[in-house]
Amino acid sequence: MPFEAVLFDCDGVLVDSEPITNGVLRDMLGELGWKLSPQECMALFVGKSVRDEAALIEARTGVPLTDAWLTQFRARRNEALERDLVAVRNVHAAVASIHARHQGHIACASGADRFKVELQLRKVGLMNYFEGRIFSGLELPRSKPAPDVYLAAASALSADPARCAVVEDTLTGVTAGVAAGATVFGYSPPEAGHDAHEALRRAGAVDIFTDMVQLPAMLEDWRA
Repeated sequence: MPFEAVLFDCDGVLVDSEPITNGVLRDMLGELGWKLSPQECMALFVGKSVRDEAALIEARTGVPLTDAWLTQFRARRNEALERDLVAVRNVHAAVASIHARHQGHIACASGADRFKVELQLRKVGLMNYFEGRIFSGLELPRSKPAPDVYLAAASALSADPARCAVVEDTLTGVTAGVAAGATVFGYSPPEAGHDAHEALRRAGAVDIFTDMVQLPAMLEDWRA
């Protein structure tokens, strides 16, 4: 097989969470006086940790980003995800096929906090494919766009990062996968919340796909 392991991002790749999370963030930033359109909020924050963007938020609102505010954001976010989250279209069949073909050597490597990742995978029925192989960039010295979370996932699977495929949908994530030395495939469907084909290619994605139904064959047929 071309790859020893396949490493998936979570938000926007396995679950359609970005519109939900960004909707909560947009509401809470509006309460602080920073009014953003849905498109503006997506452009600024998709693929990034809210905590990592503290300086920007503080500069635009004039309000310190406190731990209490972050705790409230996560609580409201989690409530919305529990209520409204769905899986990415066709992802169940794609993950099942890739999991079987790679004998379970797959992982979820996210820039989000572990509670959110596990909540989401349970909510959409994907946890059984990833349990015990979930990695959060917030638990490492650096989160995406640094490669740490992908290097940790590859190491846990005893896989050479250079023989890993990474599946990402944002510039931040593609940059992290490339920095880890992996082969990155860019998921760029037409819905909001995913970076454009050209941007993902410029960041280093070797190929682009628009529907998860395409992914198993793309990984199987890849030759560097």
